[in-house]
Amino acid sequence: MTREELLALPTTVNVTTAARAMGIGAHKAYNLIKNGSFPVPTLLLGGTVRVPTAALWHVLGVKPPE
Repeated sequence: MTREELLALPTTVNVTTAARAMGIGAHKAYNLIKNGSFPVPTLLLGGTVRVPTAALWHVLGVKPPE
């Protein structure tokens, strides 16, 4: 995923999108979340796991435009 694609993401993303941004598979990401090892905090909203984009940017070292 390019920097421009990362910066265009909405406020939260699903695990599949976060995994793609991090260069890992969704299955691996879900396993990391289950084990408490996913490097980005996640939000459980109902039965859906969401990843805050700002936290994802932070882990990836992407700074939003000023």
